[in-house]
This record gives sequence, structure tokens and C-alpha cells, in this order.
Amino acid sequence: MSITSLGKFGAALTAALLSATLVLTACGSDARDSAGEVSETRTVQAGNGAIEVPANPQRIATIGNTTLPFIDLGGKPIGVTAEPDSDVARLPEDQQATYASATILAASADEVDMEKLASLKPDLILVQVPDAEFEAIAKELEAIAPTVFYGLDVEWKELADGVAEAGKVADALSQQKAEFEGKVAKIKESYGKIIADTSFVDVIRWTSSDPGTFAIADIGCSEIAREDVGLDLPEAADGDEPLAWTPMSFEQLSELSKYDVITYPVDAAGKPTEPFVPVIETNTWKALPAVTSGRALGVFCPGNNSYGAVNRYLDSLDLALAALPAKQ
Repeated sequence: MSITSLGKFGAALTAALLSATLVLTACGSDARDSAGEVSETRTVQAGNGAIEVPANPQRIATIGNTTLPFIDLGGKPIGVTAEPDSDVARLPEDQQATYASATILAASADEVDMEKLASLKPDLILVQVPDAEFEAIAKELEAIAPTVFYGLDVEWKELADGVAEAGKVADALSQQKAEFEGKVAKIKESYGKIIADTSFVDVIRWTSSDPGTFAIADIGCSEIAREDVGLDLPEAADGDEPLAWTPMSFEQLSELSKYDVITYPVDAAGKPTEPFVPVIETNTWKALPAVTSGRALGVFCPGNNSYGAVNRYLDSLDLALAALPAKQ
């Protein structure tokens, strides 16, 4: 930014303008919007490098896994790629309404209607998809608006940080982080002895699971329970595919007898999720020691890709552990 000579107003006003210039330079740089007016920008670091974004973005489009974390932080995207109906149904009502108000750009990132996206006039695009998918559409997205990309190797906490910084919703993130830390600390304090002396197993059945199969869950909310809360839960060996991707037959339910406590998926009302119902209807499940002793716990997992969803999971886990009967 240059300083124009101001004649008789002299050095004082010139100094004031110089001071303002330095402030703007420290915060970001200047860019001109579609009306030709100067707007402030800032730089964020992402998977696609150092990206100059609006200092206060107003029209944000989200593609891939950035949609629900951004909405969770109070963001209101103008355009999104579609989320599974089951994931949307687990959102709080206000977040469902926010999602419903956004324009659906496509079922997935590789099918985004670029003309429709451009017509929305976004000033920022947030993306988390596989690297190859992004590479195929990156130039088209960047021609529409500044685009901030995160690869799938970015874990949920790091993604929340990135979305909050780029989308200017960091205040909400700070509050959610504080709640998360408080809930984890409360569970550890309240159930420390149980956590230390109990073996757990988390089981799942997906909508896409083959008939007569289930899996041991070691990803998703299980990761929160294991890594943040400290539950003794099985997980795949380093380098192996997650246990959650390895189908087990209903006959193998008997192998769960070696665990003290079983956790399984329920909906927000506490009822077993529809895909899991066939498991609890088997005689093998009903005969498990954890089931007969009341130590099979239904836990609600609305998602594990944002602090708000994880905090709701922690609330459910807290209630489940509180209802756990003493070991016989």
C-alpha cells in the first residue's frame, strides 16, 4: 500500500496512515472484491500450501468431510456435497436445518457441478477428500474462489483446527475444546478404577455389512474411548487394516465372552441401531456373560469428525459407565 502526499495535513496524518498500513500488513494483505472495494485477507496453511483467504469469509462452500465439522462450529455453508441421510439424522435439529438450507452441489466431490458452485459466488471453499480427487478438480475450484484443502491423513482434531481458522469460527472451537477436555477429565475421574480394571470391546454392524456378520470397532468413536478416555479396547496391529473392516460371522460372537464389558451402537433414543438389531436377536448374543450380567452397554456415537459430535458421544459414554453394575 502506498502513502499519498497530503500537503498541509502534513506529517501527522501521514504517520497515522503509515501506522494503519503496518497494522493491515501484520494481519494480512489487501484484495479487491467484485465491487472493486478493498477487503482484508490473511494466509492459512493447508494441504495445498499457503492459501490467501478472506479475513472474514461470508459465503463458504464445503466439499467432502469439511461440511459437518463446519456446521458443527456454527458455520452456515452456502453449498455442500451431500451427506448420508443417516449422518444428517444424527445432527441436532438446528444443524439439520443449516444443512437443509445449503445448496447440494453433488453426491460427491468428483461430481461437483462447477457452474452451480460458481453461481453461488463463494468467497472460500473448504475441502477434505482423497488427494487424487482433489487434484482432479483443484484448478476448477481455485478459479472460483480461494480453496483450502485437507487430505484424508489429517485427523479430526487437526481438521477442526483448520476449518475453524479458515472459516473464522475459532471462538466456537475454543468453547467445544474446553467442553471436550472437561468431559474427558470427568469420565477419567469418575470411573478411573473401572477403566483401569476392565477389558472392553466395542462392536459394530454397518448398513453395508453382509448378512450374518458384525465387526469389532476400532475406528470412529472407539478411537476416542481408547486414545482419549483410556478404555482398554482392541485395535488392529500397526500396518493392518482396521478390525472394523474385517467381517466376523455371528457364530464368532461367542469370542466376545473374554471381555468384561461390551459396547454397541444405539441411536439418540437409546435403541439399538437398525443395522445392529440382527446381532442382539441372536441366541449367541443373548448368552454372552456381559449381556446376561447387564454389562453390555449401548452408546450413542453421532460422529467422530468434530468436537460437538464427540462431546455428545462422551455424554452417552458417561451415562453408560454410570449404569455399569459392579463386577461379580
